[in-house]
Amino acid sequence: MVEIRKIFTTIEETFIEGHKEVETPVKMIITAAVIKNPWHGEGYVENLKPEIDEKAPILGETLVEELFKYINSPDEVEAFGKAATVGVDGEIEHASAFIHTLKFGNKFRDSVEGKSILSFTNKRGGPGSTITIPMVHKNDDSKRSHFVTFETRIDDAPRQDEIVVAIGVSTGGRPHPRTGDRHQDMKDMGLL
Repeated sequence: MVEIRKIFTTIEETFIEGHKEVETPVKMIITAAVIKNPWHGEGYVENLKPEIDEKAPILGETLVEELFKYINSPDEVEAFGKAATVGVDGEIEHASAFIHTLKFGNKFRDSVEGKSILSFTNKRGGPGSTITIPMVHKNDDSKRSHFVTFETRIDDAPRQDEIVVAIGVSTGGRPHPRTGDRHQDMKDMGLL
């Protein structure tokens, strides 16, 4: 089983950006689980797969279930991403282990009816480290309007023997996108 010390959710809703009212307010949500690092104190472990296979699907289901307390349907989600931060006694590979598997990612992607590859961060840090989730449009990862980032932090996590595993969503792109579209730029440059 997964030893979860706490689940933490941060929500931000933007109504005004750049001194201009947002036509449709944009809500961004991060839901994170603070878990015991199953490899803590084990030294170098060559085969991480047994723990990944056992715990990644449970983490995915738990975080998706929590996320859906704050959104009503997959249709609300336009952008998504994921992150993991391992405590200072862990390896970066321990953070990566749970988020870089289809057993985790597909639970999330399928729940919000997405097709894009989940953008991510994985890093090492101590309590209060910033959890940064870069996001892309759930079905078109080149749609610049949905290149958004949302951050949060948990004051007491990760402890040295923990991992914070998080998913993030946005109900829209940036409030007033004006940087164009990559596909159109490529057409304009004769690359498509």
